[in-house]
Parts: sequence; C-alpha cells; structure tokens
Amino acid sequence: MPTPSGPHPHSRPLYGCMGLGGAWDPTPYTAADIAEAEAAVEAALSAGITVFDHADIYRHGKSEAVFGELLARDAGLRGRITLQTKCGIRLPDGDGGGRYDLRGSSIVRRVEESLTRLRTDVLDVLLLHRPDPLTGPEEIAEALGSLHAQGLVRRFGVSNMSAAQIELLQAHLDVPLTVNQLEMSLAARDWVESGVLLNTRAAADNGFPHGTVEYCQGRGVRLQAWGALAQGRYTGRAPSSPAARLVSGIAARRGTTPETVLLWWLQRHPARIAPVIGSSRPERILRCADAVRRAPELTHEEWYELWTAARGEPLP
Repeated sequence: MPTPSGPHPHSRPLYGCMGLGGAWDPTPYTAADIAEAEAAVEAALSAGITVFDHADIYRHGKSEAVFGELLARDAGLRGRITLQTKCGIRLPDGDGGGRYDLRGSSIVRRVEESLTRLRTDVLDVLLLHRPDPLTGPEEIAEALGSLHAQGLVRRFGVSNMSAAQIELLQAHLDVPLTVNQLEMSLAARDWVESGVLLNTRAAADNGFPHGTVEYCQGRGVRLQAWGALAQGRYTGRAPSSPAARLVSGIAARRGTTPETVLLWWLQRHPARIAPVIGSSRPERILRCADAVRRAPELTHEEWYELWTAARGEPLP
C-alpha cells in the first residue's frame, strides 16, 4: 500500500529523455544541447526521480549521447540512478524506410551502441520498443539471454505490446519480463476503457488489446505510462476545457499542481502505473514533484469525475 510520504515504489515517476539532444536529425548535438539536458536532469533529480528512460532512436541517438556526457562529467551520478533504454525501431536510413527490427543480431548491436553512447558498461533495463512480426520469439530470447549472461543488461521488458505477445516471448525466456511501457494518460484512456466498457457500443472503436493491463497486473509486469502528461492538454497548452478546469480545481484543493493531478490519476489505479515525464523544461519537471513525494490524493469520486470530464460524456 502507498505510504503517507509517497506513492507505491512501483508507481514512482520516471524521467523520459526523448526531448534531450537537440534536433530530430543526425546533426551533431551542441554545448547548448548538453546544458539543456543537464538542467532537465538536475530538475528531475531535485524532484526525487531516479529512473531515466531512453531509446536508441531518440534524437537519432543524441538523447543517449548527451546523457552520456553528463555521466562522464559526474562520476557519482551513475550509481544514483537506474538507466533504461529501448531498441527495436529503425528510423529511415540508406537501407530502407522506417521499420521494426528485433532480429537477434540487431538487438545485440543496438545495445552495444547504446552502452557506448551512454558511457556505461551495463543497462539496468532494456525494453523492446515495438513488436517485430518477422522475428520469432526464440531468436529474440536467445539475444536477450546472451546479453544477460554477459552482464550487459540486468532486466528486460517490452513497450507497446499486448498480453499475448508478452506471454509468447516469456515462454522462451529464462529471465522475467518486468516492464510494459504503454501510452496511458487522461487523454489516452483506451487502456482502461477497453475493459470497463466491454459489451457497450463505446468499446467498438477501442483498439487497445483487451486484458493487457490485467495480465501485467496479475503477473508482476510493471506498467509504465508514456505520454502521461497528455502533451499539455489539461495543463495550459490547449484552450481551457471542462476537464482542464476540473484538473486545476482539484490541484488547488490539494495544494499541488495540475501536472501532479494528471500523474495521480494514473498512480491511483491499483495496477500501480509509473508515469513517464517527458518534458525538457525544468520548471515543468519540478511541477511533477508531488507525484514522487506524495501518495495519490484523489478520492474514488474525483478519479471518476476526471475520467468522465475527459470523455466529454457520461459513462454508459
């Protein structure tokens, strides 16, 4: 159960590093990009965040590279944090267009490249970024097992995968899959509506794989929510809406920020969802600090009020 001083450890927010490293192209990063990354990471650490989420494709590898610069500058930083990265998406290049690639040799090569960019000798967590329908689970499992045996990766997980895909891969692995990272927020609600609104017309257009949240919850696969802040939809970027006003009102009553209320909405779920905070702005990162330090303070009624307001219509 959550303690009075903070959320359940499994639902503590992560910092998502996708915004670090300059432009989304292969041009080299600059000293200004390093400084921006340093300010964001310092804000995350000040907020109490210790897990940093990467992917090999973020900013064409530059997100990992600028983070590696920070690790090189501060010899004690690596020991204070958990490093997580992802592989499996290939950006368009000279070999073809964008695609997914979980072939064993590709996984191993991408991990080696991430280790070099991050300037570390081990990844705490590696996630498979997207399913690759052309690669069998045996080949994937062999690559992950080799990385684990060599001490290059401590734990494994997936991203954007269904319960059936996780179960198939796990059947061939000797090490457990411990994470599934999915888009989950007050705006992206298919993860909850796929089950709750089953057998209603509202479920007809819901493409979220039914039972995935329940599968992860029942088997100890931790859920991480990318896009948790809904791109500012309820915290000032978009015009005011009934849901945004409700978020602000609850924040005022609880003496916290609208960003925290959005994260609490995820953390309040019994699946113990860990939100990923993706902003590169230090002030916005710090506005999420109460989601690290305080247990979710939403009542049962407030949670449903937020859901209903975001839907824009009553529940069936």
